[in-house]
Amino acid sequence: MDQSETPGTARGRSRPPSQADVAALAGVSSQTVSRVANNRSNVEPETRERVLSAMRILGYQRNSAARALTLGRFHVLGVVTFDVAAHGNARTLAAISRAAQRAGYSLNVVCVEDRTEEAVQQAVRQLTEQAVDGLIVIEAQILDRPGLDLHSGVPVVVADGDPERRFPSVDTDQAAGATAATRHLLDLGHRTVWHVGGPQDSYAARRRAAAWHAALKAAGAPVPPLRYGDWTAASGYEIGLELAARPDVTAVFAANDQLALGLVRALHEAGRRVPQDVSVVGFDDLPEAAYYLPPLTTIRQDFEEVGRQCVAQLLAQIDRASDTPAAERIVTVTPDLVVRASTARAPEGSAGR
Repeated sequence: MDQSETPGTARGRSRPPSQADVAALAGVSSQTVSRVANNRSNVEPETRERVLSAMRILGYQRNSAARALTLGRFHVLGVVTFDVAAHGNARTLAAISRAAQRAGYSLNVVCVEDRTEEAVQQAVRQLTEQAVDGLIVIEAQILDRPGLDLHSGVPVVVADGDPERRFPSVDTDQAAGATAATRHLLDLGHRTVWHVGGPQDSYAARRRAAAWHAALKAAGAPVPPLRYGDWTAASGYEIGLELAARPDVTAVFAANDQLALGLVRALHEAGRRVPQDVSVVGFDDLPEAAYYLPPLTTIRQDFEEVGRQCVAQLLAQIDRASDTPAAERIVTVTPDLVVRASTARAPEGSAGR
């Protein structure tokens, strides 16, 4: 070999650089290279930097499969999600990514278009074949079908799913948020509260609608017909046109902020002022909610905490640190009511109608 060539870079070499090549270039033992590659703490900073520099020079890539055999894990988490464009799913995924990164894990994400058993199982197979330590599934009603087996072979945590499922679950306390929204409007003197719900196949939407209904019944208030939207401002607008034509509508709780945005637009076009004539509450607290006209009263979800809890619950399973039965491994994150200018006291004379 030409003396000017560094170990592992000889012309014509077909094999990738090895730990021995890195050790030779850095002037350390192969055991030291292994400790650095596996992020062990018992390496002097100057030695660690020398080894890392040699890795960069040689283009050395750690063998994840060999590392997994050594450490018992790949430090990769898989995520299955369905509608990544939906605000809640996107925010949850971003929060999971940040929490995983802080814990020293990377993510492998598969977005499933069809909510079928076959599609979910294919996504799980794809992730497990690519070597993941555990799975997080975001809003997957399909998992509760009787007899469905993921065949994952790794721990699973579900975000934004049914709390009665057979998998550990992390979610915002949807009922608490919807109850707070409804009570806020009733406490302002409104005779009742109308609800623009989300899709009927969404657990989050169903729980919000159920809590709205229960809050009205508990207060002895009339229960208006429930209107179903599809999370979009467009559907909120269409339903809003219908509600705007009813003078008895003075308070509306929308299942998310986009629905509320469309609703407010429809009310404005119909000459119904917000909040003087109709008070509106949303759910989520989009970054733009404070800049709606008027600024939107809404329920703030702590997606960062949901993501952190998903990763913490999954790592607890991976580490076998929790002997808690699956039925008790349910974490709920409490949302907050954020009061802004879209809600006000009920119009004079409306409470008795």
